[in-house]
Amino acid sequence: MAELLARRAEDDGVGVWLDDDRYTWRRTTLEAARRAAWIRRTLRHGPAHVGVLLPNTPEYLFVLFGAALAGAVVVGINDTHRGAELARDVTHTDCRVVLTDGRGAALLDGLDLGGAQVLRVDEPGWTAGLPPPEAWTAEGPAPRPDDLYLLIFTSGSTGAPKAVRMSQGRAAAMARRASWCRSEDVLYCAMPLFHGNALNAIVFPALGAGATIALRERFSASRFMPDVRRYGATFFSTVGRALAYVLATPEHPDDRRHRVAFALAPESSPADVEAFEARFGIPCITGYGSSENAVIMVPVPGMPPDALGVPMEGIDAAVVDPETMRECPRARFDAQGRLTNPEEAIGEIVGRNVVDRFEGYYRNPEADAARTRGGWYWTGDLGYRDEAGYFYFAGRTGEWLRVDSENFAVAPVERILARFPGTTGVAVVGVPDTRTADDQVLAVIELAPGTRFDPDAFATFLAAQPDLGTKWAPRYVRVGTLPTTGTGKVDKAPLRSEGWHTDDPMWWRPTARLRYVPLTPDDRVRLDAEAARHRRR
Repeated sequence: MAELLARRAEDDGVGVWLDDDRYTWRRTTLEAARRAAWIRRTLRHGPAHVGVLLPNTPEYLFVLFGAALAGAVVVGINDTHRGAELARDVTHTDCRVVLTDGRGAALLDGLDLGGAQVLRVDEPGWTAGLPPPEAWTAEGPAPRPDDLYLLIFTSGSTGAPKAVRMSQGRAAAMARRASWCRSEDVLYCAMPLFHGNALNAIVFPALGAGATIALRERFSASRFMPDVRRYGATFFSTVGRALAYVLATPEHPDDRRHRVAFALAPESSPADVEAFEARFGIPCITGYGSSENAVIMVPVPGMPPDALGVPMEGIDAAVVDPETMRECPRARFDAQGRLTNPEEAIGEIVGRNVVDRFEGYYRNPEADAARTRGGWYWTGDLGYRDEAGYFYFAGRTGEWLRVDSENFAVAPVERILARFPGTTGVAVVGVPDTRTADDQVLAVIELAPGTRFDPDAFATFLAAQPDLGTKWAPRYVRVGTLPTTGTGKVDKAPLRSEGWHTDDPMWWRPTARLRYVPLTPDDRVRLDAEAARHRRR
């Protein structure tokens, strides 16, 4: 990373751009050198772990690049965390200092941070107190490729967030591999810098090519496309439900007036990807990856719209039965496109030759072992693979449902329900069957503004879907806003825990008949009582 920064030291092209503030790459490297000198002076003894609790600002990037020069470690702290969870992010990663602003300082106030010092970088004294650029000297050995550089927390959508290790070498490799990026490109960054999506898709490619990083402090759906036009962006990256939020904004005559060639939008629904290109003329690549970045799927021409793609060149990926360690049979479909062998075709997506790509979690050997058992990398994602070799996502490993003794994964159900007119988002979770040890399907549906849920139309829609499994029709339908993590991914944990206890409008099928009626307070009482009786038995 230090070598890549050295290449930008005399580059007078714009490197960092936020609103009216522009910094050339030359100026950016000088500011990075000042932070590097400060880190060396301040954190001379002990681990040089710097927590950063900031929105997307030039200061965040100056610290990020300064740490690369100094051989320090940057911990990107999720600003949507609160209380004990936020304190754990700081203490678990051995932060000795946390750089933040007034908003972040208020979040940290009163928390036990294990002795970490909190410094505000939005006060004049911060910049004035930094050493001059010439104070930076590469004392001692230069950072090595295998030196720890970043700790990036996973989204936490399926459990407690884990801190993924990223070395100097891996970060530099992400910069060098971005052959699509040119110095004249402008990469719009609205996803948070504490997440791997923004770093791997925006920051590192821009550094490698000398392109411009255009920042938005926090994601804003209403400002997204105006920013894209104002900056003259040629690329952007999103994750999760960001496309859906932008699509929900009013249409504008300038929707197609932009310079964007393509965008990266992992975990976006096929419907949103199609609608985004139709409205804005921007093709979006979804693909597949994670914070750990071990198994990567890339799209190829002609693949089915619901597919993830195929493994990136050099990656041996497979769908495996976790118990037998054998590769699952390929998926088969009937004339209506229904997956006919889900129980044997769906397994966990693994990488059989990529363990060395996974650099591990910080201070979490149990999670490391779970990811790399048997010499393979286990993604924690369910999937299936068709005869043509295309991979499909089927949910997380904890998202198997068992309804009336039939096992199935939730992602295929979500894809079908997303076709219901007016739907902008769907999450399917399992809730207890009040009379058996099995599950029942709870679908949480988010509708476009001004759209009312029609239970009869929904039942008619379900009956007309040829690929809807016989046990897949939801027992419960909740209409409301989908909760998301700090990176825009749907957070299913609260949906599972709340079950039928919610203030959102809710419908259900009291019998096997495909007819939905409102779920009343009395119904909730009866369901609770049935569940309690079953547990006692």
